[in-house]
Amino acid sequence: MLYYLFGYLDKNFNFPGAGVFQYISFRAAMSIILSLLISLYFGKKIIRFLLRKQVGESIRDLGLEGQNEKQGTPTMGGLIIIAAIVIPTLLFAKLYNVYIILLLVVTLWLGFIGFLDDYIKVFKKDKRGLAGKFKIFGQIVIGLVVGFTLFFNKAVVVKEKSVKGQVVLSSSGNIVGDVQDKEGEMLSYEAGKSTKTTIPFLKNNEFDYSSLLIWMGEGYKKYAWLIFVPVVILIITAVSNGANITDGIDGLATGTSAIIGTTLGILAYVSGNIVFANYLNIMYIPNLGELVVFSSALVGSCVGFLWYNSYPAQVFMGDTGSLALGGIIAVFAIAIRKELLIPILCGIFLVENLSVIIQVLYFKYTRRRYGEGRRIFKMSPLHHHYQKLGYHEAKIVNRFWIVGIMLAVLTIVTLKLR
Repeated sequence: MLYYLFGYLDKNFNFPGAGVFQYISFRAAMSIILSLLISLYFGKKIIRFLLRKQVGESIRDLGLEGQNEKQGTPTMGGLIIIAAIVIPTLLFAKLYNVYIILLLVVTLWLGFIGFLDDYIKVFKKDKRGLAGKFKIFGQIVIGLVVGFTLFFNKAVVVKEKSVKGQVVLSSSGNIVGDVQDKEGEMLSYEAGKSTKTTIPFLKNNEFDYSSLLIWMGEGYKKYAWLIFVPVVILIITAVSNGANITDGIDGLATGTSAIIGTTLGILAYVSGNIVFANYLNIMYIPNLGELVVFSSALVGSCVGFLWYNSYPAQVFMGDTGSLALGGIIAVFAIAIRKELLIPILCGIFLVENLSVIIQVLYFKYTRRRYGEGRRIFKMSPLHHHYQKLGYHEAKIVNRFWIVGIMLAVLTIVTLKLR
């Protein structure tokens, strides 16, 4: 909103300083500052409100150290995160940007599903919460919306390099875009629909989903949505559930999401800047740089929430926050064409997910074969395994953060390491 307001003041009244709102870097800085302030200021008020309403977490007895002290800690703190993301984005981002609109919809939709789950657990006293099939249905619905939007929306395009020295004209006769390459020669960029994504560690590092349908013959690319949309649904479901599983001890999911959000913001900035995209030899995606404003709000909200969520936690985010954060990360990665980097960047979410899957499958297998179920881990998800080994949860969280930072650095390095 402020972008348009100050743009109008600058254009019509030459208002002093109004032009600074044209810069993504300034609006991103304002976004992260406001997000932090919202989290810190309103966080305390929301926690007090939740305490008055007795919106406390009901803790299952898992035999973990310090578990009983968490009984009654307010949950549904994800409302703080969502507010601290949505408000700065509405104020500082370009609201007509398709990527911004899509991420706001994802945030509110998955936040609403998580809120229903928390509401049933807390107010209806049903520990099972929202039935799993309804969660999956909600994730599939938003996956369909995201997949079809990114595939069919005319504003979602990729600009690819044309032949050196050749000026490419649009249908209206305008130059599509140009920039100098490393040797100083002029390159032109032509905008078009694409289902390409980035493959890490490879020199010619682009994979086109439509190539899987080449057997269909001429015109096969228009059916690429048959591959693309299910992949989007799978990624959103996996990452949002991964974030949900990771949210098991104080500050783990919050801090990990902040690290991931920072990395995604960097990737969005270089992918949305024609100069950096050319230098790094990656896809240039117009209008993508605006996501830096959103990622700044995401990071600010997580860091601000961590003020209250770090050990010992004064509030839990609940499914309201974890499902929303996971969905945001998934859609963000898909939008910047870096979804194949998710196993690296979101490695913490991945191993937490895998630990549960491996534990369940091995237990069922051994029960069927030996008559009694056996376990690989002392408890799953993985962070509970380390708690059972006697590690304090604060130490576990800090070490997981360190691993998360290492994975984030590796993810950024893949821009040049091929």
